Amino acid sequence: MRRSRAASLAAVAAVATLVLAACGGGGGEDGDASEGGVYQDCKASPTTCNAVPAAQLQQGGSLTFAIEKNLPNWNLNSSEGNVFETGLAVKTFLPWTFTTTPDLKQVLNENLLVSAEQTSTNPQTIVYKIKPEAVWSDGTPITADDFVFQWKTMNGKDCPECAAAQNAGYNQISSLTGSDGGKTVTLVFATPYADWKNLFASGTPLYPAHIAAQQGDLNTPAGLAAAWKWFGATVPTYSGGPFQVSNWQDNVALTLTPNPKWYGATKPPLQQLIMRVITEASQEPVALQNDEVQVIYPQPQVDLVQQVQNIPGVSQFQGLGLTWEHLDLNLANEYLADEPLRDAIFAATNVQSIIDSTVGQFNEDVTPLKSHMFVPGIDGYEDYLPPEQGSGNVEAARKILSDAGYTNVAEGQQLTRPDGRAVPPLRIRYTVGNAIRQTTVELIQAQVRPLGITLDIVPTDDLGGTTSSGDYDLIVFAWVQTPASFSNAEQTWNSTSSSNYGKYNNPEVDRLMHEAATSTDLAAARDTLNEAGRILAEDSYVLPLYQKPTIIAAQDDVANVRNNSSLDGPTYNVEEWGLRPAG
Repeated sequence: MRRSRAASLAAVAAVATLVLAACGGGGGEDGDASEGGVYQDCKASPTTCNAVPAAQLQQGGSLTFAIEKNLPNWNLNSSEGNVFETGLAVKTFLPWTFTTTPDLKQVLNENLLVSAEQTSTNPQTIVYKIKPEAVWSDGTPITADDFVFQWKTMNGKDCPECAAAQNAGYNQISSLTGSDGGKTVTLVFATPYADWKNLFASGTPLYPAHIAAQQGDLNTPAGLAAAWKWFGATVPTYSGGPFQVSNWQDNVALTLTPNPKWYGATKPPLQQLIMRVITEASQEPVALQNDEVQVIYPQPQVDLVQQVQNIPGVSQFQGLGLTWEHLDLNLANEYLADEPLRDAIFAATNVQSIIDSTVGQFNEDVTPLKSHMFVPGIDGYEDYLPPEQGSGNVEAARKILSDAGYTNVAEGQQLTRPDGRAVPPLRIRYTVGNAIRQTTVELIQAQVRPLGITLDIVPTDDLGGTTSSGDYDLIVFAWVQTPASFSNAEQTWNSTSSSNYGKYNNPEVDRLMHEAATSTDLAAARDTLNEAGRILAEDSYVLPLYQKPTIIAAQDDVANVRNNSSLDGPTYNVEEWGLRPAG
């Protein structure tokens, strides 16, 4: 929702007393939220609600799904292209090994694989069996070559220029070979890797190696980098999934039609699937009500939730999962490199008041998140955050700064460092059109002002470009994760990861994360990861805010589309999407 700052603050104040539906609820044909509509069973049965057998669906028809961002980069595996909406889109035409289902379990993608098994622990060895009939849309078999291309581009060694979104796990592989005509893939780790199911999975899907080879010699770093960049810049003409791209209009819509070479058991009943870009969140309910789109998956906002609940013939559901909102500081900024300043900003930030003014108004289950490593609902979650962080204790924040030798610690003054230099205005950024984040950064701006800190709010319409280039001082956004906690940690916090946008570097945290990721004792590994998290928290690099609710809303004639509060999102089962017969 794009509005002026003043308008947004007024809107928040006006709805401050509203407490809308918590988890669950929906429209139903009469618009009564209490009936739940087609999503009434989703809280109890998240993986089977709104299910209709393929034989009972319309054969044909078109469905339009709204996405909130443009798709400027098609390489999901790159740090620049690793954006949630791109992940939603590529799941329609790329293959992968494991999927996160709505109950937050990692399950084998049986469309692509016959099996994926650990056959040895010393050395740790994984054997993937690819279905014989699995092919790319030009008829080329999907084979070990596609796995090898991905390994080389993401291990951080064979292609230094690739800037992969994730190195974790890929950098521990010692060999990856094909047999049985490439349909059997044998992966051997140099050191054990607990989250092996996260490799080549839905968060990092496979790209076609035979097309990559047309862009450069895949045995050289330059050739790998050329292919890597080509995949990012080029509208896909290839497919290894149920759909293929038939048209792309930049910042307007992605049109997909069924892939005639699709090898999965379920053939898409839809004749056409459109992903329409609607960056103005407030327009999504309008488009849904006007039948311009049939499904929306917006970032929930107070008035948006209320709008959706009042649309006849539409159902909605909210869930909490693997997405968490946070405030990040860029340590490449010389002022923010000083820990007392970071400590003070985090102490002055009042997370509960942010929740109360935003998501807490329509979801009473949301509470402050107290971990960087796990979310509630995942084994290992611990509340380890220092008590002052996120407390909104301005006096404690002032004392931190004064004890460190800062002066002018007061509203209306300019905070001054111990060396006599004034702390200049800092830029805090968020994704344009997101009213929740707009309100969040406005509140943070007000909360640190009594310390003599000025924050200039500067929205961005290119979150991936902004984070990967480090073009911010402070930023609010969300991580959308997988259940693979050890991989998530190394991708997000490791000093060598391209996704470590704020340049955090603590060798002890690196060591502990690596120790956890290479452990075969999961309980001990979770303890080790929490130990790393406690150190990370003490360093005041990222302040967790809350486990973010997701909301899906669909017209009641849409079947097999459901909420998935993970990195996969609703398109995890896109080949099953369809329309109920009329009448």
